[in-house]
Amino acid sequence: MKKITVLIADDHEIVRTGLAAVFGFQDDFKVVGEATDGEQAVVRTLELKPDVVIMDLMMPVKDGVEATREILSAQPSTRIAILTTFATSARIIDAIEAGASGAISKDTPNTDLISDIRKIAAGEQVLSPDIRDLVQAEESAKLTKRQLEIVRLIARGLSNKDIATGLGISEDGVKFHLRSVFAKLNVANRAEAATYALQHHII
Repeated sequence: MKKITVLIADDHEIVRTGLAAVFGFQDDFKVVGEATDGEQAVVRTLELKPDVVIMDLMMPVKDGVEATREILSAQPSTRIAILTTFATSARIIDAIEAGASGAISKDTPNTDLISDIRKIAAGEQVLSPDIRDLVQAEESAKLTKRQLEIVRLIARGLSNKDIATGLGISEDGVKFHLRSVFAKLNVANRAEAATYALQHHII
């Protein structure tokens, strides 16, 4: 059986030791290295080529977002799982946008953590429920109530004309709101807006 190789990047020794013990008990995992800061995480990942990097968000020298960006620029196949207690969503969103495959709370039970890392290694994106709620609130806040209504209707496949009729506004009004939605979500068209909203659980 091919084992999932893991590198643990965290500036707290007790966290690294604990995680190494948790994964050491699993037959399908192998911890191949550790890193104590973001810079070391980059160097050791490029050297050891683990399947998954478990990355703390807040670390010295380079934080988890910057380290994630550098690693994936050089080694795109690496899967990165942000493991954090950080209580705001802005940097978590930054990490996901930098290419992290998920964000997991340090309060997550060991069995759920192991399951989440298996999913990430298999190519899935994972957000802990509490982190998902934070991200959803942050993303939703970007859009006005009207814009959220329009995105929901787009996701249901309605045309601009149908949306305008349903909401009692003009087609030009729909287009105006859509331009704002595209800019806020950094997407290019209706399909991308709907996909983004569904993937980020904001509708």
